[in-house]
Amino acid sequence: MGVLSQPWGGHRTTTPVADALSHTARLLESLGHQVEEVEVDLGADWEQFVLAAARRWAANLTASVDELAAAFDRPVDSSTLEPPSLAGYHYGQRVTGARFVTTLEIRNRVARSLARHFGTHEVLLTPTVPELPPLLGTHAAGSETLDGVGWLRRLFDHSPFTAAFDVAGRPAMPVTVPVTADAETGRRDSRPVRSSPPDTGSKAAPSALPDNSNRHAPGRAGPPRYRPGSAPPAVPGAAHSVRLTQRRSA
Repeated sequence: MGVLSQPWGGHRTTTPVADALSHTARLLESLGHQVEEVEVDLGADWEQFVLAAARRWAANLTASVDELAAAFDRPVDSSTLEPPSLAGYHYGQRVTGARFVTTLEIRNRVARSLARHFGTHEVLLTPTVPELPPLLGTHAAGSETLDGVGWLRRLFDHSPFTAAFDVAGRPAMPVTVPVTADAETGRRDSRPVRSSPPDTGSKAAPSALPDNSNRHAPGRAGPPRYRPGSAPPAVPGAAHSVRLTQRRSA
């Protein structure tokens, strides 16, 4: 099982989220899984990836909106669409056929690059998102000034792990695990950790850590191989989300 702790694009996983991921990795190892930290090549430059995703998303959005507008005889403007959707619609109108074909090629490169990881690991464990939950309204703040690319870049910056695997079409699931309170705000995170597991049906990590989570796995000598740092004890009732991405069966 591979553990990817840091996202693509130069973003950094915050300490509470990294602690939740570390707890989960230790628990999985205590249950007998072989767990190791890995690096996974995205297959494209981050800005190239964002631009390609924005073009593909916006072009599809434009086609869908035009179809619905025609079917229901509705205008396509601020009276029917929120600012992010309207910005995406207008951006999609400018995406040429040639650029759309290029976006598909980049998507395929990303999908193939992520798939190579599963030649050596059954499951990839990552945070669902690299930071604590944002306040309501964070994503929409100032959205009226963003174009289609700017809006998607904002979403991808907040959820780089999710964006990559959603674009690649990898099967994945979020699993809730314990996490400590945020040192600055005292907030407790209640999001799940996301992982991508194989379609062969391996079990997801439990949602709570046992008191002996740092003990060696049964039948294995020596300390666990996964040691990204000593994780603090879990706070009862607090949770975060990890994402499991699984290898597809043949």
